[in-house]
Amino acid sequence: MIDEKILVWKFNRGSKDALRRLYEKYKDDLLGLAVTLLRDRSLAEDVVHDVFVSFARTTGRFVLSGTLKGYLSTCVANCARDKNRLRSSKDVGLDAAENIESDSGNPVKCAAGCEQARTLQDLLGRLPYEQREIIALHLHQEMRFREIAEALGISINTVQSRYRYGLEKLRSILNSAVTK
Repeated sequence: MIDEKILVWKFNRGSKDALRRLYEKYKDDLLGLAVTLLRDRSLAEDVVHDVFVSFARTTGRFVLSGTLKGYLSTCVANCARDKNRLRSSKDVGLDAAENIESDSGNPVKCAAGCEQARTLQDLLGRLPYEQREIIALHLHQEMRFREIAEALGISINTVQSRYRYGLEKLRSILNSAVTK
C-alpha cells in the first residue's frame, strides 16, 4: 500500500517509470477481470490499455482515495460495460471465449491455476453480466461491497443481491453437473 502511494506520488510528478511499474503491477489482474467480463481477450486487452491511457492523462492531478487497484478495477468494469453495450447483439459463445493467460513470467503459477481458471471462466460466462461483474469485482479484485456500490452507482443491497443470485446460480450449475 505504501509502495502504491509512493508510485502514485512519483507518477503525479511525471515519472514514466512509476507509470510503467504501476502498469506491470496491475495489468494481469485487470486483464483477468476484463476477460471475465467481456469473454474476448483482444477486446479485454484494448480495455486495459484504454484505462491506462486515460490514467496516464491524469498525470499531475490524480488524487488517490482508496486503493489504486480498486480505482483501476472500477475503470475496467465501466469500460467493459460500455464495450458490451456497443457490441453487436451477437454474444460470444462459451466455445469462443478465450483463456485468461498471464504475462507475469511465472510459468509454475500459470500452469497450476490454468485448468481451474478455465473452468471458473466458463462458469462465470453463464451468468448474466451484472452478476458476473459483481462477483469478479468482489472475488477477483477484492473490492468490498460498499466500494463496488459506490463505484457502480448502485445501492449496496443491489450489489449484495446480485452477488448472492450469482453464487446461487453457480451453485445450481455445479450441482447439476455433479448429478449428471
